[in-house]
Amino acid sequence: MRGWLRRRVGAAYERLLAREISGAPTHVAVIQDGNRRYARSRGGEAPDGHRAGAETTERVLRWCREIGVEELTLYAFSTENFDRPPEEREALFDLLCEKLREFADSTEVHENGVSIRVIGNVDRLPERVRATVDYAEGRTRGYDRFVLNVALAYGGRNELLSAARDVARDVDAGGLDPDGIDVGTIERRLYDSPVRDVDLIIRTGGDERTSNFLPWHANGNEAAVFFCTPYWPEFSKTDFLRGIRTYEHREASWRRTRARRALALVRAVSEPELAEAREILGQFRDSLPTGERPDEGEIESTDSDPRTAD
Repeated sequence: MRGWLRRRVGAAYERLLAREISGAPTHVAVIQDGNRRYARSRGGEAPDGHRAGAETTERVLRWCREIGVEELTLYAFSTENFDRPPEEREALFDLLCEKLREFADSTEVHENGVSIRVIGNVDRLPERVRATVDYAEGRTRGYDRFVLNVALAYGGRNELLSAARDVARDVDAGGLDPDGIDVGTIERRLYDSPVRDVDLIIRTGGDERTSNFLPWHANGNEAAVFFCTPYWPEFSKTDFLRGIRTYEHREASWRRTRARRALALVRAVSEPELAEAREILGQFRDSLPTGERPDEGEIESTDSDPRTAD
């Protein structure tokens, strides 16, 4: 009886969350933590947890498409994972091969235009995994409606270090002017295909750290972060929607901050800054609490303020 009631309450809460969400992040990145602990808590072995986690991955892919997310990045195998016992590592490689081929051949993937890409130091992976990566990327290369990035042999520091070395070599060879180095210079050396800035990082399993995941695209974009306690195989749609709500709250806070700064500029600075400030304030005015919103006349009256006169 209690189990039935819990399910009913959970379903009602999920519907409430779905109604509250008014928008979706463009790019969600997930650290799928807790597979092995999930297996141990049920008396199983690590491969059992990884296989249960793969089922969650399939569900999350559907949830992302349902709410309008356009890009999903999964932290599937880090450079630190090479230190795991060989038998566990090999079982995980077998599962990766199985699931990548399954995804690449899935009718759902092709009907929804999902492009599968792998990021990370793929050369460190076994030959069978590299061949499967080539197969999955080749089968979905022509699609662009949804992007699924799978991070394999991935390390955030190594990623940035490799890009920095490439830039240094190009400068040393005379092919790159140091004064011409910009954001695009680095981004072109990170991945073969463009990756959008990350809007939301989700980490399961209870740890509250981002493990240097996608540092260029997440930290640089000040991505929202949602930590939750369920192990990855237990991650539910309710948990997913709570993560999306965290992103929306983060965006609302950002809009309020922008509006408050613009209002301060309108009230305090000289004419050269006023045009930009008015534009920002007009765009984000409704993000302010009602008591803080300026009247339209207050914004316009700054034109005649003696502080802004020539």
